[in-house]
Parts: sequence; structure tokens; C-alpha cells
Amino acid sequence: MCGRYAASRGPEDLAATFEVESWDPEETLAPDYNVAPTKEVLVVLDRPVKDADSPRPVRQLRKLKWGLVPSWAKTPEGAARMINARAETVHEKPSYRRAFATRRCVIPADGYYEWVTSSAERDLEVEGRKKRPRKQPYFVTPADGSVFAMAGLYEFWRDRTLPDEHPLAWWVTCSVITTEAETAPLAAAPAEGPRALADIHPRMPLMLTPDRWDDWLDPARTDPDELRGLLAPPPTGLMRAYPVSTAVSNVRNNGEELLKELDGPEEGTLF
Repeated sequence: MCGRYAASRGPEDLAATFEVESWDPEETLAPDYNVAPTKEVLVVLDRPVKDADSPRPVRQLRKLKWGLVPSWAKTPEGAARMINARAETVHEKPSYRRAFATRRCVIPADGYYEWVTSSAERDLEVEGRKKRPRKQPYFVTPADGSVFAMAGLYEFWRDRTLPDEHPLAWWVTCSVITTEAETAPLAAAPAEGPRALADIHPRMPLMLTPDRWDDWLDPARTDPDELRGLLAPPPTGLMRAYPVSTAVSNVRNNGEELLKELDGPEEGTLF
């Protein structure tokens, strides 16, 4: 899954990386090293610009809220539960299938955090014991330092309780697509602990390599079977994972120090 990630790249950097044609300087976000559900995030999408002379899709950098609200939802209350969409079923689930057909985006990140789920923890859960060992967080990021481009969906939702001219009348929200975690060895595995992403958690965000960006963002591509082909996992061996401070577990903590690599798991944590 993806429940927390880091995004420190500025709009100028993202605009250059993704060849963005249009972005509003007022939508700039400060670097966020602990992005949590319902926060505003920067995403890349292809869509015609409102009131433009041409109806052609334009590559844009937009500020959206993380946690998808389907267009048909009566209220936005379920957004915090819809931060992830499974690659295996995204084409058929009512909450995602319309967005999958025509409203796809890329959610740029430095990498994502995942808390290890080990056999020891699962045994404790089965036994019903209340006290469990602390989970050790890991930061998963491209080994070459490139942007982690997560496949995403976005959707529009109209708040009917507000007048048309109200600035909050329309919500634009997004969700990260996840897939099965890699079982192949990491590009650089820590000295002790997990050797593959699947050792940390059974699922991971679907990373899109640059050769898939244009096809994924193209709103003219609507055939479900063709689009599902773009959901194939990226080549193995591109990622590294390393332990970070358990401070990231508290959403109030936010700073570059959260990305600092530890020599090993913190005392009292799993692995």
C-alpha cells in the first residue's frame, strides 16, 4: 500500500522533469517529508486548460487533495479511505473505473514509507495480544535518485451545499495505484532486515518508468485492456530501501531528517 510518502521537489524541478506546459505559481507547495492522506499534493496530468483557445490536452502541474472522492459520492467523508486503488481491480471498481478510463495522473515523490509487517507481528495479531513490538519504518526510493513517479487517478466532486461561485464548490482529489510488492532483491539491501520489498509489505505503489508517462497521461487512451497493459510492474532492481527513524510514524513530524538512513533498525522495533 501507500499510506505516507515524501515529496521535496519544487515545481520548477517537476515541470522540467515531466515537460509540464502549464502550472500556477500560486499552487506551489513547500517540501513535505511526511505526506499523509487528505493533504494537498502536486500531481502531473494532461487536460485542456479552462477558457483556452485550443481544446488540446496540456501537460499541467496541479495541486490536488490525496484521497479520491468519486463524482457520484454524496459526501467527501470517505476520502481518507480511498488513498489507494489496486492495479488488479481498478478498471472495474465503481469508485475508480471512470477515472481510470480518462482521468489518470502521475504523483511525483522522492519515495514512500512503509512499516514492516513481519511474521512475528502477524502471530501477535492472531493471538490477540494487545502489546505489540513497534514497527520499523523503511524509506523506499529509486536507487539512482530519480523521481518516484507513482501511477495515480484523479476525480472531480461537486459540493452541492455551496453556490457555484464558492472557491470550495469543486474538489479535485486523487488516489495512488498499488501493485504486488517485488520479490526480487533490492538494488541495495540494508545490512540487516528485508532483502526485497515484499519482505517489508505485500504491496507497493506502482512506479511508472519515463517511457510510460505519455501513454499513461494521454486522456485519449480509453480502452481498458490497453490501459491495463500500462499497469505492468516496472523492471526489478530499481529500488533501494533503508530504515529511518520511527519519528515518521507521527504525522506532526516533518523535516528532511526523516529521510536520514539509519545504520540498522531502532532498538525495540521489528527486524
